[in-house]
Amino acid sequence: GSRRLPSGLSFIHAGDIRYRDIVVAKGTYPLPVKKNPVPGSDVAGEILAVGEEVKGWKVGERVSVNFSLDHIFGDANDETIASTLGAPIDGVLTEYKIFPAHALVRIPDFLSYEEASTLPCAAVTAYNGLFGGKPTLKGGDTVLIQGTGGVSIFGLQIAVASGATVIVTSSSDRKLEAAKKLGAKYLINYKTTPNWEEEVLKITNGRGVDHVLEVGGPGTVVKSAKAVRFGGNVALIGFVAGLADTNQLPLLVHGKGSNLHGVIIGSRQQFEDLIRLIEAVKLKPVVDKVFDFEHVREAYEYLESQQHVGKIVIKVSKDQ
Repeated sequence: GSRRLPSGLSFIHAGDIRYRDIVVAKGTYPLPVKKNPVPGSDVAGEILAVGEEVKGWKVGERVSVNFSLDHIFGDANDETIASTLGAPIDGVLTEYKIFPAHALVRIPDFLSYEEASTLPCAAVTAYNGLFGGKPTLKGGDTVLIQGTGGVSIFGLQIAVASGATVIVTSSSDRKLEAAKKLGAKYLINYKTTPNWEEEVLKITNGRGVDHVLEVGGPGTVVKSAKAVRFGGNVALIGFVAGLADTNQLPLLVHGKGSNLHGVIIGSRQQFEDLIRLIEAVKLKPVVDKVFDFEHVREAYEYLESQQHVGKIVIKVSKDQ
């Protein structure tokens, strides 16, 4: 007969949504998308059944799933990109789903399913942004975090847990206060300080920061290139600040010998490394708001309004 694939059936307790889900829903996502995909790419649940050839997993274990099902280690490639949940293949906003065993990751006991569901994309992206490029994050580094969305808040928490000094920019003093409580040392309101890159250079005595988690895209990347130190790391993650003229960028990067690191979430190995850090420092994800399964549309609208600090979660199961 046909070979039984080593896979497991999971009962999904919670999933979260992110900016990509909105872009896919609107039809403006720049990468391949199947027709009407099931949305969502972040998930936590429990194993209900395991395939005959599955080793190392058992029914009842609490798990999450890597965003790119086939990205186990090393660099991404066309095949791993084709296995990313919620666009080229169906996502996770469903009650039950079969996953390949090689994509599963155990979640820490001290995290709820809602908290753990925030990890696969935002937390792994932040981790890869800080540790996957050149130079890698180390204690004593200075890190610039843009905003207080999912990736940004995880970047702040991971940087603080690793002994770095963190500068956060936001348009909202309320959000900056939230960042301060999580360990941000310097706060810049970019509405009142539009030339925030000059403020960053002031804070660092002209040196610039070691790392920038660049989530704004073309609208902020030139300022980020000015704010980073010689040889520093600018992790290119998002494009929430819209379009702008980036003509200066090549000269700025060349002139500072800085490194632009394009981040495509990350591998299962990076997810497992992140989990070890989370367990070591008992890092708790920041969940802004939980919506039930019947109110996914409202969750999308709330995400798009950009009122949140941290992550927005969909609770799928009723029996937690």
